[in-house]
Amino acid sequence: MTPFRALGAQPTPERPGPGPLPDVLLRALEVSIGRRVGGLLAGDYRSLLLGEGTELAQVRPYVPGDDVRHIDWNVTARTGEPHVRVQMAERVLVTWLVLDTSPSMQFGTADRRKADVAEGVAIAVGHIATRRGNRLGYVTFGDDSERWLPPRQGRLGLIGLLDALRSDDADGRVGATSLGAALRRTGGLATQRAIVIVVSDFRGPRDWKRPLVELAGRHEVIAVEIRDPREQELPNAGVLWLVDPETGRQVRADTRSAKLRARFAAAAAEERADVTRTLASAGARHVVLSTSGDWLRSLAVFLRRGQGR
Repeated sequence: MTPFRALGAQPTPERPGPGPLPDVLLRALEVSIGRRVGGLLAGDYRSLLLGEGTELAQVRPYVPGDDVRHIDWNVTARTGEPHVRVQMAERVLVTWLVLDTSPSMQFGTADRRKADVAEGVAIAVGHIATRRGNRLGYVTFGDDSERWLPPRQGRLGLIGLLDALRSDDADGRVGATSLGAALRRTGGLATQRAIVIVVSDFRGPRDWKRPLVELAGRHEVIAVEIRDPREQELPNAGVLWLVDPETGRQVRADTRSAKLRARFAAAAAEERADVTRTLASAGARHVVLSTSGDWLRSLAVFLRRGQGR
């Protein structure tokens, strides 16, 4: 059993949790992500490459073309000849999780809530992202207490994330979701090239396209969209009051009407297709996970399929 599984809260009918996290699938995720980002880092060993980083490799005489910002003025003063500092290229993987904690994430009519799937993704990614000295940071958005933590090694980053997810229950709270603001904050915090995993249902204001384009230009971005089947189609259940959890707006709907159900399904499909197009145009890789079925296997298949890209 992976030690990260112990971090999951005990399931209840109201909070069923993400479900089992088999070691075999977690290992498959680790291999898939490791191969996918092999060009970004090597977290298991010290690089032999010279470049941008935090550790000094050598000080050598200045040659035309060197960045003047790297001049070592102390050595230059002692020798009377310009010298520059050459640093070891940074080889530690930094992963940022951008997690949606808005009221709509509490919705779930299948095996679990969308928030439970998001928590499972956080545990699975944290299992991988904090191994061998690699670091995990996070930014949450969507409720009245946005939280963030700079990248940390080991389990501290994941424990802080899970504590943040469970510290406040978003049930009954109504507030605006601002994914755009969360992406801008992440872009400002992520100074080193990183993997940014955005976990959300991507509902609410579309203020995030431009920040996502800017983020994907500097980092590897994976958009994990979480859906519930009932968001895509209405059941034949008579007269219902439908509530938008993001705004609190209520709409009366007679679901006995086949025409109404068909119009709802078509509108929902087009709205999700537009999200897919927007994510693709921004340069993010996109996977859809459902509150029904085995979301972890779907995530593993998606990452394995992307290894050759």
